Amino acid sequence: MFHAPDPGLLRLRVSTRAVLGIGGAVAVAELCGMSLTASIVGGLAALLALFTVQDPTVGRQAVTTALLPAAGFPVLALATLLHDHPLPRDLAFLAVVLAGAYARRWGPRGHALGTFGFMMFFVTQFLHAVPGQLPELYGAVALAVAVAATVRFGLWRIERRTPPPAAPAPLTGLGFARPTTRQAFQVTAACGFALAIGQVLSQDRWYWAVGAAWWIFVNTTSRGETLVRGFRRVLGTVLGIAAGFLIAIPLDGAPAPTAALVAVCVFGIFYTAGPSYSWMMFFVTVMAGLLYGLLGVLHPGLLVLRVQETAVGALGAALAVAVILPITTHSSTDAWIQRALHCVRHCTTEAARRLAGDEQADPAPRAAELELLLGRVRLSLGPLLHPISPLRARKARARQVAGLLDDCARLVRAFAAVAADPDASHDARLTAACARVEAAVEALVAPERAAALLPVPVALVDVPAPRPHHPGAEAALTHLTELERALAALAAPLRTSPRSPLVPA
Repeated sequence: MFHAPDPGLLRLRVSTRAVLGIGGAVAVAELCGMSLTASIVGGLAALLALFTVQDPTVGRQAVTTALLPAAGFPVLALATLLHDHPLPRDLAFLAVVLAGAYARRWGPRGHALGTFGFMMFFVTQFLHAVPGQLPELYGAVALAVAVAATVRFGLWRIERRTPPPAAPAPLTGLGFARPTTRQAFQVTAACGFALAIGQVLSQDRWYWAVGAAWWIFVNTTSRGETLVRGFRRVLGTVLGIAAGFLIAIPLDGAPAPTAALVAVCVFGIFYTAGPSYSWMMFFVTVMAGLLYGLLGVLHPGLLVLRVQETAVGALGAALAVAVILPITTHSSTDAWIQRALHCVRHCTTEAARRLAGDEQADPAPRAAELELLLGRVRLSLGPLLHPISPLRARKARARQVAGLLDDCARLVRAFAAVAADPDASHDARLTAACARVEAAVEALVAPERAAALLPVPVALVDVPAPRPHHPGAEAALTHLTELERALAALAAPLRTSPRSPLVPA
């Protein structure tokens, strides 16, 4: 996991910045004379500000960061006021869960604000905060968000000058056909189950189960993705608890070494979040044990209870995705593949326009968008490719689809680069090849319309008399031919039943 690719050392820089931002927020809270409870709330607020805000541009990130207190303050007030009233508190928590999960339909900003609101309710239970502490908690959150924003947007701006393409929008639909709407009800059902069973296990630490259920649904869409994420969460928690017995309990809350190890955990959370959810949960669990040591309540039984509550949350998530408006792995994956194929077509269309002399046409952004869409396809295919998956036929099919789509992305990138070359682009054969690729995509996404595109390429193109061809044009033709073949090869795994064995080509 620590050997995972890190182009430009981006993960390393983001993780180091997170340690500085969160450490700075806690330091400011301590310098202001705030209590340990307020300092922990401030540290969490800074972590969330740096971790969950993922808008595509720096300007949007700044706006979302500024809105975090607006989402968190009302929830903090509600949670502290209802802390000693179990039934209203539980109903309010589930209402926050539903609203926070439903907000994901509005993209990165909705996700960040919904998660921040949820975690403000969660941390109130974690620290047993009461209404009298509310002004201090407000001050800690405001200071922490301000410090995190200062580090992120002022002292250490990591974002590239050219902003990255926006993350793919969530899958769409109307009403309960919209995946984000379905997931909002799934999350609420899972958290309701976790809350009820978690309270049977412990009247004091039940919120661990709710938190586990909530975070299992983050960045997932289908049933398979959620089940695999639940497995990874439990695995990471078990490993983190084992480390807690070796690290957190012997330290027993000693301030200096505990603070140093918490900083290491923060770095680990940010550094491993992309490559490995299990490792991220390992660091989260160790950090939670260290914080309980600071609060003076850590003991072996508490660590064991955390494993139990996490398992309850994972079970609640598994039951919810199986019973409540389920979204199958096949339907989710197919939808993302369709979007990726449409992007291939748009890219070749832009390239064809560029080859025809339209200087405003640019296939490069489409090629970048394709990379992001394929990342989402890989995530959706992940459950089928996971070692614990028993579905051999579907695993082989998923592996073939992933490989062919990766080939498509590589070829599209190479062709987009050639299309931008004014010398290489003056070759009518490239226009004909673009038309064939568009027809191949159409055959996959809309077979009934594909026949109309087939006569277009060579018959209607007036290929000039033989003359020396630009080497770039020859390379582009090779890329387009290979792209056409890759698209044709996708027909078998995409058109046949996902459960039938593949027939070797």
